[in-house]
Amino acid sequence: MENNENAKKRIDELVDTLNFHSRLYYVENRNEISDYEYDMMQNELKKLEKQYPQYIRSDSPTQRVGGQAENQFEKVSHSVQMGSISDVFSFNEVRAFVEGVQRSVEAPAFVVEPKIDGLSVSLEYHDGDFAIGSTRGDGFTGEDVTLNLKTVRSIPMSISDKLPLIEVRGEAYMPKDVFDELVKKQEANGEQPFKNPRNAAAGSLRQKDPTITAARRLDVFVFNLQRIEGKEITSHKQSLDYLKSLGFKTIPDYKRVTTADEVIEQIEKIGENRFNLPFDIDGVVVKVDDFSQREMLGYTAKTPKWSVAYKFPPEEKSTLLRDIELNVGRTGAVTPVAIFNPISLAGTMVSRATLHNRDFIKEKNVNIGDIITVRKAGDIIPEVLGVKEKNTPDCYELPDTCPVCHTHLIKSDDEAAVRCPNVDCPAQVFSRIVHFASRGAMDIDGLGPAIVKMLLDKGLIKSAADLYTLKAADLLDLESFKEKSATNLINAIEKSKSQTLDRLVFALGIRNIGQSAAKLLCDKFGGLDNIMSASLEEISSIDGFGEIMAQSVVSELNDEHMKELIHRLKEYGVNTEYESTRIDNRFEGKTFVLTGTLPTLKRSEAKELIERYGGKASGSVSKKTDYVIAGEAAGSKLEKARTLGVEVITEEQFLEMTKGQIE
Repeated sequence: MENNENAKKRIDELVDTLNFHSRLYYVENRNEISDYEYDMMQNELKKLEKQYPQYIRSDSPTQRVGGQAENQFEKVSHSVQMGSISDVFSFNEVRAFVEGVQRSVEAPAFVVEPKIDGLSVSLEYHDGDFAIGSTRGDGFTGEDVTLNLKTVRSIPMSISDKLPLIEVRGEAYMPKDVFDELVKKQEANGEQPFKNPRNAAAGSLRQKDPTITAARRLDVFVFNLQRIEGKEITSHKQSLDYLKSLGFKTIPDYKRVTTADEVIEQIEKIGENRFNLPFDIDGVVVKVDDFSQREMLGYTAKTPKWSVAYKFPPEEKSTLLRDIELNVGRTGAVTPVAIFNPISLAGTMVSRATLHNRDFIKEKNVNIGDIITVRKAGDIIPEVLGVKEKNTPDCYELPDTCPVCHTHLIKSDDEAAVRCPNVDCPAQVFSRIVHFASRGAMDIDGLGPAIVKMLLDKGLIKSAADLYTLKAADLLDLESFKEKSATNLINAIEKSKSQTLDRLVFALGIRNIGQSAAKLLCDKFGGLDNIMSASLEEISSIDGFGEIMAQSVVSELNDEHMKELIHRLKEYGVNTEYESTRIDNRFEGKTFVLTGTLPTLKRSEAKELIERYGGKASGSVSKKTDYVIAGEAAGSKLEKARTLGVEVITEEQFLEMTKGQIE
C-alpha cells in the first residue's frame, strides 16, 4: 500500500513539474531545465505509469498522443457561432469603422491584435480539464479533432480554475521553420508539398493518426473567450489577460486603444514586424473591447458590427533583372522565367518569377538589365508587376530555337505561347513523365522529379511506358536506392496499372485537358478506344467542352507517338476501361465553386461528389456559377459570389442536396 502511495505521489510530482516546464517552453518561450533533464523525468513518468496505470492523469504529458490511431471526426455543433469578420483594405476604411462605432456607443475602446493565418479551433474545458477540441467548420458545425489537438504542446490539458465550463477560440498554425522542414521532406519523398503554412496546418489537423499530427508540431494562439460559467468577464482585454493567467498561449501584441489614430498606429507597428515573426499573419483585427457595447452594436447578416480585419496589401519591391531563363514544359510551351537579384518578400528570399509568355513580356516592355517590381500574389507566388526603371532600349525577344533541343520554335498567332514541336525534346520527355506519375494522374508514390531525372540520365527509361518495364534490380545501381526503396517503387508502379481511366487520360498530358475534362470524356465514351475513335463533333457536344479542347483531344490522340505510347501501356496491363461512378444527373448543368476549408470533406472529395451527380466543379466564380460551397476562411470567391448574387451554401446544405432519389 505504501508503494502505491509513493508511486502516486511521485507521478503527481512529475506531471506537475513536466507541465510547468512545458508551459515555460511552449507558451512563454523560455526554459529553466535542459532537454535532457526534461526527457529523463518523462522517461521516469512513463515507467511509473506503465507499472501503476491506475494513477495516470488526464493531463499527463504522456497522454497527448493516445493509442487511438483512427480518428472518426464526428460533427460538433458550436453553442456560440464561430463567425467571420468583415475585411477592410485601407486606413480610411479602418477610420470609418472606428468613427461609426464612436457614433453608436459612448467612449468605446478597441483591442488591436495580429490576425494569425491559420485554422480556427474551439477548445472546451469542463471542470478545468480539456474535454473537446473542434474545428470552426461553417461556423455552426465543425468536426471533433480532440485527439489531434492534444498533441499541441501549448494547449494546457488542465487549468487552475476548475470552472464548470470555459470555451475559448484559437488559431491553429504551423510555425515557419516547421513548415520549411516539412516541405523539404515532402520534396525529398517525391510528394506534392503544401503551398503555405496555413494549408499545412489544416492538413495536419485532419490526420486520422494523431502521431502524424504530433510530428507536424502545430501550435495554437488563443484569441477569444467564447463561453464561461462561474466567473464574470466584461471585456475582451480582461478575457485575454485572464486566459493568459490560466496558462493559455494568447494572441501576442494585443493592445487596448481609444482613438482611430492609435488603432492605425498599432496596425502599422504590427505590419512593420510581420515578416520577422516566426509565424504567418495576414492582417490585424480591431475589436470593440467592452462586451456590453458589442451587444448594443450587434451583427449584420454575416458579420459582427463591432469588429473588422485589416488585410495587408502584398509587399512590393524593386530589383535588377539579371537574366531570363527559358523552361520547356510537357506540351512544348516555352515559359520565360525572370532571374533577378534576390529580395526578401513576405518573409522569404525570392530570386525568380514567371514572365508567362511573349505577350506578357511585350506588354510590360521587359528586358534583361531593367529594374523590375516584384510582389508575392497572395503572399505565396512571386509575380512581376512591371518595369520600374527602363535601363535598356529594347524589349526581350524569345529565341527562334528551343533552348534544350534547338528545334525551330513555332510561334502561332492563335496563342501567346511559343512551342517546341519536337516531342522527343528531353525537356518535354522529362516533364511528361513527371506529370504521368503525379498525384492527380497515375499517383506513383515515390516517383518524383529527382528520380525521373535519374532514370532518364541512366537510360533506364525514355517514355512513361518504360516505367512498366523496370525491375527492382535496375534501381539498385542508382544513388539513394536500397532493396526496400527499390521494391516499394516497383510496387507503386505496378499498383498504378489499376488506376481509373480518367486518371490515365489526364496522365497522357493532352493539352487543355485537366482532371475534370478527362472525367467528362470517360463518362461520355467509356473505354479509351471509344475516346480515340470519337469525332470532333461528338467530343464538342460534351457540356463543358469547347472546340479548342475537342480539337486537342482529336489531334493528340491521333498522333503516332501517342498511339504508340497507348499501345505499349495496354501491352503492359494498364487499365483502359472505365466504370462510371456517376450516381444520377441531379446536378447536370449546374456549376459549383468550392472555397475555404469544409468541416468534413476534403476539397477533392467534394469535387468528386459534385461530378458523381452530374455537376461541374469550377475554380472561379462567375455569373454562370449556380452555387458556392463555403467553408472556414472563405476568401475572395465568397465575396465575389455575394456581389454577383450567387447562392452560397454550407457543406451541410450541399450534402442534404445529395440525399434521396430524383424523380
